[in-house]
Amino acid sequence: MDTINKIGRRKASVARVYFRKGSGNITINGKDYKDYFPMAYTQYNIENPLKLAGVGSDYDIKVNVSGGGYKGQAEAIRLGISRVLVELNAETRPTLKEHKYLMRDARVVERKKFGKPKARKSFQFSKR
Repeated sequence: MDTINKIGRRKASVARVYFRKGSGNITINGKDYKDYFPMAYTQYNIENPLKLAGVGSDYDIKVNVSGGGYKGQAEAIRLGISRVLVELNAETRPTLKEHKYLMRDARVVERKKFGKPKARKSFQFSKR
């Protein structure tokens, strides 16, 4: 096994995840994931699929992520990691599916329409 890579997406974020045999280092855009995501719940999003699959420190994970905000990026990385784990061991699929880590959340921001200030908001209506 050389390197396995998968893509995860969420909102406007795209994460390219690369797994390689190693000591358990997780780097995101060249930084340690705890420096890139200082909030605990975003770190949990990244760590939890690895804990569920029982693959704690067997692989080095390198992630390139772009677009969107920190929450969308964290969920895109989670989807990418989950897809790689399923490719490594198909027996982890039911567990990851149960936690909805293999589901692509396709909800994105609705586009702004012409003649309106936002997607659905309208200017104030005056009857008289």
